[in-house]
Amino acid sequence: MRALILLLFFSGSTLAAQLVPPSGFGKPLPHTRKGLCVALPDPYTGRLIFRSKYDGSDSARATLNPAAEQTYRAQTKAITDFERGLSLMVWRYKQSGDPATLNCMLTGLNAWASAKALTSTQTNHTGRAMRKWALATLATHWLELKFMPLARVNTHPEIEGWIALLAERVVKDWDGLAIEKTNNHSYWAAWSVMAASVAVNRRDLFAWSLKEYRRAAGQITPQGTLPNEMKRGPRALTYHHYALQPLVMIASFAQANQVDVTQENDGGLRRLAGYVLQHDKANLEWLEPYCTLIKCDSVTVVGRDAGRPWVNRRMGGNLTLLYDQ
Repeated sequence: MRALILLLFFSGSTLAAQLVPPSGFGKPLPHTRKGLCVALPDPYTGRLIFRSKYDGSDSARATLNPAAEQTYRAQTKAITDFERGLSLMVWRYKQSGDPATLNCMLTGLNAWASAKALTSTQTNHTGRAMRKWALATLATHWLELKFMPLARVNTHPEIEGWIALLAERVVKDWDGLAIEKTNNHSYWAAWSVMAASVAVNRRDLFAWSLKEYRRAAGQITPQGTLPNEMKRGPRALTYHHYALQPLVMIASFAQANQVDVTQENDGGLRRLAGYVLQHDKANLEWLEPYCTLIKCDSVTVVGRDAGRPWVNRRMGGNLTLLYDQ
């Protein structure tokens, strides 16, 4: 089955190629900061069953429950602290070249990998969501190390095996959903698997991510909206932003590997971006990769530049440094 999927998407010559990130992910940075060791939490190996912060909300899932949110944050603190600590160390290493920072980071990652953290098969929706968000942070930051000159992290098969296992779990978590249930969560799952596919050079994972992207693009209406995000009522625009972030990242990584998905559904990505920009000028981190895919007009560029630097750990960290060529 895997071979069949690959043949559908790639020619024989492409199959042999190493998957790569956009060029900025391997770009050396000036060493302008000091190194920093962050003690990562103990590996999280428990059930991925957490309370939703929208617990008790209606079908729109648009009303936050303060008590439920407090419980959710307490239950997921170790995972969130892992993401934040990893992202902070990777960027401190990129901006310092400090070997002690790299060693600290690898020690923490090896501990989580050895414990096979976050791979529990006992899950609920919130737990599955946490897994793919954590994978997005882990995979993007690992590939930044992998493609960074002189980092020499290719001798850590246990970490890459763990990333691959997490990606396989995420595929199983989110594959085959009915179209009416395919929303921003599926797109973030697809982005996390895309990043993992490059981190561990897995064409089958790359193909799955593209499949999910195409399902997403196919939902974009002529007006640039996503029907399943419109169901979120007063939070619909927020969730259009949130859906756009992973879709742009998938398109960026696809382009780096000679696959153009921006024309899917008659340029659906451009319509979605246009809808979001027409209604809100906040949360524009996705513009950094977007403006390398599709030429942005001068007004959009001014808005992007005014908010720099744009940072999102689940998209790779400092997107301004990653994409500003």
